[in-house]
Amino acid sequence: MLRLLIFLLALLAAHPAAAQLRAPGPPNITPQLVVDGPIQPGSEVDLAILMTTKPGWHGYWLNPGDAGQPMRIEWRLPPGAAIGPLRYPVPERLTIAGLMNYVYNGPYAILTRLKVPVDARGILPVRASAQWLACTDQICVPEQGELTLDVPVGGGADESARFDGWRQKLPRPLGSPSRFQVEGDQLRLAIPLPRSVPLGEPYLFPTTEGAIDHAAPQRFSRSGDTLVAELKLLGTKPQAFAGVLAMGDGRGLELRAEPGPVPSGGTSIGTGEGRAVLLAVLGALAGGLLLNFMPCVFPILALKALALARAGGEERTARRDALAYTAGAVAGTGVLGLALLAVRAGGSAAGWAFQLQDPRTVLLLTLLATAITLNLLGLFKLPVIGGEASPRSGFATGALAAFVATPCAGPFMGAALGAALLLPAAGAILVFAALGLGLALPFLALAFVPALRRRLPRPGPWMARLQQVLAIPMALTVAACLWLLWRRGGEPALLMALVAVTLLALLLIGYGRLQQRGPALGAAALLGSLAIGGTAAAALPASTAATRPLTGAEPWSERRVAAALASGRPAFVYFTADWCLTCKVNEAGAIDRDSVRDAFRKADVEVLAGDWTDGDPAITRFLESRGRAGVPLYLWYRPGSAEPEELPQVLTTGMLVARASRSSTPANAGAQPSRFSAR
Repeated sequence: MLRLLIFLLALLAAHPAAAQLRAPGPPNITPQLVVDGPIQPGSEVDLAILMTTKPGWHGYWLNPGDAGQPMRIEWRLPPGAAIGPLRYPVPERLTIAGLMNYVYNGPYAILTRLKVPVDARGILPVRASAQWLACTDQICVPEQGELTLDVPVGGGADESARFDGWRQKLPRPLGSPSRFQVEGDQLRLAIPLPRSVPLGEPYLFPTTEGAIDHAAPQRFSRSGDTLVAELKLLGTKPQAFAGVLAMGDGRGLELRAEPGPVPSGGTSIGTGEGRAVLLAVLGALAGGLLLNFMPCVFPILALKALALARAGGEERTARRDALAYTAGAVAGTGVLGLALLAVRAGGSAAGWAFQLQDPRTVLLLTLLATAITLNLLGLFKLPVIGGEASPRSGFATGALAAFVATPCAGPFMGAALGAALLLPAAGAILVFAALGLGLALPFLALAFVPALRRRLPRPGPWMARLQQVLAIPMALTVAACLWLLWRRGGEPALLMALVAVTLLALLLIGYGRLQQRGPALGAAALLGSLAIGGTAAAALPASTAATRPLTGAEPWSERRVAAALASGRPAFVYFTADWCLTCKVNEAGAIDRDSVRDAFRKADVEVLAGDWTDGDPAITRFLESRGRAGVPLYLWYRPGSAEPEELPQVLTTGMLVARASRSSTPANAGAQPSRFSAR
């Protein structure tokens, strides 16, 4: 307390001099109002106070810590308009002279909600008087200013991309209540947090002022699905406690606690964190292993097995090829993971297979699958893929398998990649690399286990026939990619893709005939293929097709789920994407079946579908809140239940019918029929 008084006295003494000495010009922290337009009469929109700091200066959180002060603002709005509470992003810690400060060292955005009057027309003027404190490590300058924004009703710029980045930095409300108790000079806090959720370097920022010693060390441990924080009490026991749990990498959870029992013992957070990483790595290994059974990956694995059989099972060659294949698969998934982390660091809401939301990437995948299909049919030979066993061939094939596997998901994979996005960067890359290792495990087993290698059939004419059979699933992959392009870009995109596929097929068939006659022009064929792909991608029309509501289901929103539960109806929610093979298999084989439709109709089940084909940010945020990095995700909501049941990623009709049957009660027997209907 003495240090705080000294600091405040120094600030009061320095303020007049600082104000007199500061040269006229812009403030050290410049505020700006930004609205997430366009806005409509009677609606509510997000409004941001964007605080841009000069290098070396910082602003303060709503609880500034041992020193400083938060922003104070007085709004002036037209009649009928209203402003909600300020929502601050997760702050940083700054210790100066033993004082703990909660600050922002770079630009930051404080969000609130603006309620637009029902009769608003023309321009909606938003005015405010604001005061804030700008500090360096040596001096603090109180600043103030007038904030103005003229919002055009029915118009305005679309700022959704910037707001998505700002929203990601806000702490998310913790759904379950926390508890605390006081033991001596310690305030012990029990925070409900599943043990599967990894933590970087946790820290609890208190919003209840004067409750704890900000500068004192904080200790964390896990006791089952409870995170226990031990904080040094300051003064008397509070009646309630609230704060923000920072989880690392700028993420945070907003919590409120009431007096109650707190478990003792537990595992130190350091030990528990290692266990969480281990579980995520094991899940990625299992998920990568199962990817080998997907139709777009299995032919590639089979090609490598055929190449190994042709080599006669020679041990040294097989192991070198397998290690190179593994390196390619690990490098492929690692690079995709790095790209995903970079996109998310830039403020975009993205998840696994995010690159398939770009039609140009889908077009390149279409051409690649076309080339592999022609290779399997024997119309040309590509030695790098499926040719003689060699490190170069192995690495290229492993990287290819990693790329073509991105539309697929399976058991273990979704939860593992969701956990990876919550880990620090090093842990996340480790999980993505483990996915590639799992993808390579079958070929590693063939190469390093002589008993398995001896079971490979002898080379013979059957190999050519098997390759032609394997061309069928790869050709189906081409058809699926063409359908996806039509969904995203309409007929112009489909026509462009068909032209590119035809030109590439003619080029590679001609190249195959040259290979049969003698020396082939491999470099020329490669350059021609790249020219076709690059030209088609550049000329591809922009994605203009709007997200189409899925047949038999209403578009998902959290509000629709809440409305169904409030009316006593169960709800089945599934998140899908056009490029997600697993999603489409489940929809065709389990969801869109007569028995399921009948059961849903009898139980009056509300069926809601979230289409993530274009990477809808709202769906991305919801997936992240469930610890998922991608689709599919299936949830069953029961009226009166606090949490939905998360269903497996491989569905069956019996699984859905059974849940609908249990929901058929006299209370809803006379309700309106479900809107889920046949195609």
